[in-house]
Amino acid sequence: MKPITLTELVSAVHGELLQGGAEGVTGVSTDSRGVREGELFLPIVGETFDGHRFIDSALAAGAAGCLCAETPETLLPGKFYVRVADTTTAYKDLAAWYRSQFDIPMVQVTGSVGKTTTKEMIAAVLSQRFRTLKTEANYNNEIGTPMTLLRLDDSYEAAVIETGMDRAGQIRYLGEMVKPTVAVITNIGDMHIEYLGSREGIFRAKCEIFEHLAPYGLAVLNGDDEWLNRVCLPQMVVTVGTMAHCAARVTEVADHGIDGVTCVVTTERARYALSIPAPGAHMIYPAATAVAVGEALGLSADELIRGVAAYEPAGSRMRVVKLPGSRRLLDDCYNAGPQSMRAALEVLSRSEGGTVAVLGDMAELGELTVPAHREMGELAKSLGIGKVIAIGCKAKDLADTANGDWYATVDEALPAIRAAFAPDTAMLVKASHSMHFERITEELQR
Repeated sequence: MKPITLTELVSAVHGELLQGGAEGVTGVSTDSRGVREGELFLPIVGETFDGHRFIDSALAAGAAGCLCAETPETLLPGKFYVRVADTTTAYKDLAAWYRSQFDIPMVQVTGSVGKTTTKEMIAAVLSQRFRTLKTEANYNNEIGTPMTLLRLDDSYEAAVIETGMDRAGQIRYLGEMVKPTVAVITNIGDMHIEYLGSREGIFRAKCEIFEHLAPYGLAVLNGDDEWLNRVCLPQMVVTVGTMAHCAARVTEVADHGIDGVTCVVTTERARYALSIPAPGAHMIYPAATAVAVGEALGLSADELIRGVAAYEPAGSRMRVVKLPGSRRLLDDCYNAGPQSMRAALEVLSRSEGGTVAVLGDMAELGELTVPAHREMGELAKSLGIGKVIAIGCKAKDLADTANGDWYATVDEALPAIRAAFAPDTAMLVKASHSMHFERITEELQR
C-alpha cells in the first residue's frame, strides 16, 4: 500500500477526527494481533465479535491510529482516532477511494461456478506482460475485497479481483470498490438459490457487476449460458464458448484426463492452440475467458498461449495429487454445486484404473436440495464410477440413487475411505466448503 495522509484518510472514510497523531499511515490492519508499526487499525464488528475491544492493544503494538464507530473512554496520546458511522462501510469507502488513485486495467470476476479458477487463469495470462495483483485464497467478500485493493501500489500494472455473493446487493457493494474496466461473469447456476429464490434472481444479482463497469469497459461472458446471452450493455461485450455465435469460440476440444485439456480458441484477431494443464473439459471456459481479456488488453499470441499453460489451481480446486502406488487424489473439496460436481464426476470417470467418488452435501440449494443430490447419484451410476461414498444428511439421497455407501460424518467415513483408496485408484473428494472435506484430503496425503 502507498502511504496516505491523515487528511486523505479522514476525507475518504467521511469521518470525524477526534484526536490527531501521526501524519499518515502505511497500511491497514483489521487484526490487532498482526498490526505493524505505522498502520491504521480498523476494528470490524461481526455477529459474535467486536474489534473495538482490541483498539488499545493494536495501538500499543504500533498502529498509528484507528477508526472507531464507538468513541473510546480514553484516547491514548500520540495516536489518532477517526470516528465513523460504521467501520465496515468505512473500510469499503477507503478501498474505493484508494482504488481510484490507480489508472490500470481492473478485472472483476463473479459467477456461480468457477470464479476462482477463472481469476487464476486470467491472472496467469496477464502476468505474462503486467505485474498483476490478484485476490488471494477466498478473500472475495466485504472484508477480503478491500483488503486486496489496499495491497495496490505503483508497481502493479493490472489487477484481477474475485467477488462472491450469497444475496442481492452484494456484487453492487463490492463493485463500488472495484470499479472494473473489465467485468467477467463465468455462468449462472444454482449456487445460493436458497437465498435468491430462482436462477433469474441469481442472474439479476450477478448483473450488478455492470453497474460500476467503466463506460469504456468490456464485459466477457459465457456465451454458452442461456441467461448471459440476454445481457445487453452499452459497453463492448465479448462472449466465449463453443457455440457458433461466440466471439471467442472454442473448438477441437480434447480431454486428456488428469493430464489436462487441449483446444483451439478463435477470435476475429487470431487462432490460439491452447494446452490447459488442469483436468476437465469445463476448463475451456476459464481459458477462453482469459484469452478474451488478454487479447483486449493487447497481449500477443505467444503471451496468451504461454499464460494459459502457466495456470496453476488455487487451493483444493481440482488439484491432482499423485501418491504412491499409482494412486491419484482429485482434491476438489473447496466447494460444490450441481454444475461443478457434474464436471468433477466426468473428470473422474475418464481416469484410468479404479474410481472412487467421496461426495458430500451441496449447500444453499433450497428446494433443489433433494433433486440435485439424487441427480448427482444417478450421474455417478451412469458414468460407471466404481464406488461412491457419500457423507452428510443431504448426501443420503445421493448415496441411495448411486447405490453407494452413506455415512453421517467424516469421522465415520474415514476408515471406508482409507480402505477404498487402493493402489491404481483415482479418488475424487468433493463437497460444499461447510463439510470441511479438507480433513479427508489431508488424511489421505499422510
